[in-house]
Amino acid sequence: MRKFMEGTRYLGYIGVFSLLASALAAFGWGVVKTINAISVIITSYGKDAYIAIQLIEVVDSFLIATALYVFSVSMFELFIDDLNLPDWMIAHDLHELKDKLGGVIVLVMVVKFLEYLVEWKDPNASLFFAISVAVVSAALIALGYFGRKEKS
Repeated sequence: MRKFMEGTRYLGYIGVFSLLASALAAFGWGVVKTINAISVIITSYGKDAYIAIQLIEVVDSFLIATALYVFSVSMFELFIDDLNLPDWMIAHDLHELKDKLGGVIVLVMVVKFLEYLVEWKDPNASLFFAISVAVVSAALIALGYFGRKEKS
């Protein structure tokens, strides 16, 4: 049974390959968005009102792609074998991986809020959206902080 259980760690390959494929697709998505943004900048001579939104979306897609890649290599490191990558790039336990996920969620929410802010329409809706982003961000940060304290 022990040998079988030790062998099941290779089930982690399913997550590693799935996350890596998703990261590659997201990087491709980012490249397409980059080309579209550059095209709009060139064809409008930089005067299109939505250039800022498109550029923020480029950042958002590469942020998500990078997070997927980091999760992929972290899962490989956690379940399969050691990798020779920078320390910041790898989570050394599931708590660290959860913290990285929380950080990415906060960053994506902030980017989405900036996109929303650029299209400013309804001040009340913007206020409620900002409060929502702040509350969820605070909860994720608190979970990461208190979870770290419990571990010590």
